[in-house]
Amino acid sequence: DVLEARALAERLGIEHHVADVREEFKQIIVKHFIDEYMQGRTPNPCVLCNPLFKERILCEWADQTNCAHISTGHYCRLEERKGKLYIVAGDDQTKDQSYFLWKLPQEILQRFLFPLGTYTKQEVREYLRQKGFEAKARGGESMEICFIEGDYRNFLRSQCPDIDTQVGPGWFVNSKGVKIGQHKGFPYYTIGQRKGLEIALGHPAYVLRINAEKNTVMLGDAEELKAEYMLVEDYHITEMQDLLQCKDLSVRIRYRSKPIPCQVLVLDEKQLLVRFLSEASAIAPGQSAVFYEGKRVLGGAFIASQRGIRKIAADNQDKF
Repeated sequence: DVLEARALAERLGIEHHVADVREEFKQIIVKHFIDEYMQGRTPNPCVLCNPLFKERILCEWADQTNCAHISTGHYCRLEERKGKLYIVAGDDQTKDQSYFLWKLPQEILQRFLFPLGTYTKQEVREYLRQKGFEAKARGGESMEICFIEGDYRNFLRSQCPDIDTQVGPGWFVNSKGVKIGQHKGFPYYTIGQRKGLEIALGHPAYVLRINAEKNTVMLGDAEELKAEYMLVEDYHITEMQDLLQCKDLSVRIRYRSKPIPCQVLVLDEKQLLVRFLSEASAIAPGQSAVFYEGKRVLGGAFIASQRGIRKIAADNQDKF
């Protein structure tokens, strides 16, 4: 990729620089990814990588080279409202990347340009052909986590050689806590997972909950995956009053998921309580919950542990 980028830069007459932050990336982003799975959560590394690495490093290079603006190939755009910049979903819904950028602060957004936000991927490919970049126009696409080839479980094993002995097999349990079979270890499962469970129950089964302390994975049916409320934490909201007063508020609880109409209540400076106004399921701690008004990102948060959610919801249901 570096050689290809350098060749393109030479062809376009653009300076090409490389920032080698592999060790720092490993110590922060990769470590966080592993730690999250080892706590029974489902991480979202791109959300942390953007503010901590990609955009931060680009800003540092821009300062060193006296560049006023920074342009990237993200499929999204920016919109100013009441003196604040908001990320807006790209016109190509199949490539929209607004979901991953909710943690970017205003001081970074002020530097950025997103020229692909109003184009589809097909239009970009056609533009490349017209400009003589046929090879790039035919190029493949990166759809998965950049530092993993194949299944994340194999990556965990490669980074933590003792994981299978440290964690070891555990028990699948049903919603009543009754043991119904053995699993390979809780880090190898995610909320909502159906495939690869390797257990025959005579009916479709899904992962409902993961208990890292007990090394248990709770299984149930699709109905048991549904949720009316959700706890989120470590939130970053552009303008809180806009979020709380929004009449057309929705939330996406995973990349490529459909927006779910919702309402939000501030519990404290760390947590929000979300009430879904239509069906939601497979609430996976560690994933991002990104709030939208139409196509405009109002902010986001990380999905928290849902332990105690029923009592919290009951205590606050009249406050929405």
